[in-house]
Amino acid sequence: MPEEPNPEDASPDATDPEATDPEEPTLRTLDARSLRGLAHPLRIRMLATLRHEGPATASQLAERLGESSGSTSYHLRQLAAHGFVEDAPEHGKGRERWWRAAHDGTRFDENLLYDEDPATRGAADLFLHEIATIHTQEISTWLGSAHSWPQEWRRAADLSDFTLRLTPAQSVELVHGIHELINSYRDLPPAEGAATVRFHTHALPRADA
Repeated sequence: MPEEPNPEDASPDATDPEATDPEEPTLRTLDARSLRGLAHPLRIRMLATLRHEGPATASQLAERLGESSGSTSYHLRQLAAHGFVEDAPEHGKGRERWWRAAHDGTRFDENLLYDEDPATRGAADLFLHEIATIHTQEISTWLGSAHSWPQEWRRAADLSDFTLRLTPAQSVELVHGIHELINSYRDLPPAEGAATVRFHTHALPRADA
């Protein structure tokens, strides 16, 4: 989930490369068990919200996502059982429980798509489709609200695609290079006029006509 996740993002940031620099984001690598614990549309969206917007209560997540607090509370407990979220007691006021994401992003292992367990393969398919849905929703939200942003931000946005002829190894090299470049911008000093910017990367082999 991607930042996410990609889910991320995603993306929830789902396909970030191996993180070795301590300044790079902390990533949770999915295995069969944790994937089955995460592969639910609401859980993926809740985790993405906590990663992007910071700690929240079940009631706050319910309001943001148009769900009942009973539902978000249940799914938060499931996410906690699989190590995706944890308590954020420093935010607590009163009796309501606050939660935060335990990691910055999620790393998806493509081998999960070929697991011998059909339940794991189904969870992998659901997870990736939900990440793609989140990306599509974010693009649609931008296109629907771009007119309300200053012109300098409209010029700064990008919606491009490219077609290259590459080997699998070259594609992996390019994807990792893009991720490394993006990560190099994470720790820039605060600047006036800065805003949160979402980047999506999609690398999709296509059969020749």
